[in-house]
Amino acid sequence: MARSFFFHLFLCCATQALGVEIQSVPDVNSDGVIKTELNKTVSLVCQLDSSHDHQANEELVWLRNGAAVSLKEGNKINHSYVCVTPIIYEDNGATFTCHLSKDATVNASVTLDVTYRPQLSGSEKVTIEEESDLLLKCDIWANPPVSSVSWKLNGSQVDLEAGGFTVTNDGFTSQLSANRVMKSLHEGTYQCSAVSPIYGDNTKLFHVTLTEKTLKFPLMPMIAGIVVVSLTAILAVLSRWKIIMKCFKGCGSK
Repeated sequence: MARSFFFHLFLCCATQALGVEIQSVPDVNSDGVIKTELNKTVSLVCQLDSSHDHQANEELVWLRNGAAVSLKEGNKINHSYVCVTPIIYEDNGATFTCHLSKDATVNASVTLDVTYRPQLSGSEKVTIEEESDLLLKCDIWANPPVSSVSWKLNGSQVDLEAGGFTVTNDGFTSQLSANRVMKSLHEGTYQCSAVSPIYGDNTKLFHVTLTEKTLKFPLMPMIAGIVVVSLTAILAVLSRWKIIMKCFKGCGSK
């Protein structure tokens, strides 16, 4: 989705003499909004309205959210086309304005309203150990926003109290979590469902498997212990080094 603006806009050419109003495919509604969907195409044409002399050579300028759109030379005078294709997430809420080059107050604007469904589909396998923490995430970001989100375990609504579950929702992601999970309570197939006002029910499955808890070897504490013991032994030997050497000399003289 992160791509250069100039690669995203495909700019067409026109030479016909028209004037300052914007027409589009799809149509503009009474609020100046164009409703469209991801991966579609929106075609805009700016032309002089009836208050202008159609014989005049008026240069037109296009802006996207206040930034100038690069136009070809044959696509500026009296009549100018802009095609936005394909529509991407970042186009939602984008405002396109056309105005006269010599007088920016003579202008017209339209805004894109891009609808898209939540990205919920397919299934995911999750394997965790007993007594560890479970965290499942669903992407519910959509336009218009989803009207409801629900979680099920093995076909039944998740029992938040019995399973010690917590559900959070920030409008972008819905999360289901549980601490110190048990095989009898938490293993199974989870279903996250989000209902869109225009795209209906959207779901994703999580197949959660719990394995026996494994004893984790305390490597770092053991290494630290070995180092401490070794240093203590070395210091003890060094502190008694003269006594040890006298003992060896005494034994050698007999």
